[in-house]
Amino acid sequence: MNNKKTNNELSIQLHKKLHGKISSSSKIKVRNERDLGLVYTPGVGAVSSLLASNPELASEYTIKSNTVAVISDGSSVLGLGNTGPYGALPVMEGKSMLFSQLAGLRSFPIVLDTQDTEEIISTIKHIAPAFAAINLEDIEAPKCFEIERRLQEELTIPVVHDDQHATAIVVLAGLINALKVVGKSAEDCKVVLLGVGAAGIGTARLLVKYGFKDIILVDSKGIIVPDRADLNSVKKELALVTNNEKIKGGLAEALNNADIFIGLSTGGKLTARDIKLMNNQAIIFALANPDPEIIPEDAIGAGAGVVATGRSDFPNQINNVLVFPGLFKGLIMSRKKDVTDEIKLQAAKSLAGVIKKPSRNKIIPSVFDKKVVSAIAQSIL
Repeated sequence: MNNKKTNNELSIQLHKKLHGKISSSSKIKVRNERDLGLVYTPGVGAVSSLLASNPELASEYTIKSNTVAVISDGSSVLGLGNTGPYGALPVMEGKSMLFSQLAGLRSFPIVLDTQDTEEIISTIKHIAPAFAAINLEDIEAPKCFEIERRLQEELTIPVVHDDQHATAIVVLAGLINALKVVGKSAEDCKVVLLGVGAAGIGTARLLVKYGFKDIILVDSKGIIVPDRADLNSVKKELALVTNNEKIKGGLAEALNNADIFIGLSTGGKLTARDIKLMNNQAIIFALANPDPEIIPEDAIGAGAGVVATGRSDFPNQINNVLVFPGLFKGLIMSRKKDVTDEIKLQAAKSLAGVIKKPSRNKIIPSVFDKKVVSAIAQSIL
């Protein structure tokens, strides 16, 4: 706990010192009146007239060519919950910084002082002309699904709710390699997924597409089954394609004879006793941030075969930062608008393929591995 406290204090100090993690800079230096006349008035008027008549050329003449808007309403930030726009802003800044440093994309953090679905959709539609793509972030379920769907239908640029799709891709990539390590196959494994928000739903959907046959979803009320009266429309949809044996109860009942645990919930939800209910060589992805569902040492001590978390201070960091820079770069470069299931499956396979010989402590590449962004982007082209 002392390390955690020190890290938190250092982060607060660093953010205060920086006054924001990103900056805006010009590509050319304006040295005299001639330069000014070219980049601003009067010369810029000719470019404005050109684009007013030919808006499809905007990507060739402006920042629209490779600029991503990272947008949140602050309703579901990290593991913190509803922080509002100011709590979301440092996270959106961080994503913009990573887009720049890892993928060479320009990016702006935008936080909205509304959590109304229609107002969010309307606002994003109005600002979309300046951007090549929209990264929706930390918007609570189930409204995030409606917002993404509507914007995808009404805009001509990619709109991606990163919590769903990038999380699903990186989890699947990790599982592909973890299964090689423990000598099991997706078709034969029983998967328990704890946490059925945006990330959990996106992950469950992709695992079904990949070929996992036996998945049990567990939310704060227990195992999801079709006859539960409190399910929203998205959970009802998933209830029809998961939990084949219609098991009821809580996490312990779900984990009996399971092979894989995926935690996308909150810290401390999994115990060593729970892992002992699972099959030998269990795969444990305790991905809650900032605190995992179980500390890796405890999971290993209980007999887990492979353990991953969402943190950088433990081996096997399963984090969507491994995906979104390359995903957006590939979409923008290829001028593809839709993130299809095939794109996500191929991205996961390509990310897993960066690790040629997976081991218990190396099932996923480092975020700083220069092959990561390229592997994902190239899989989309």
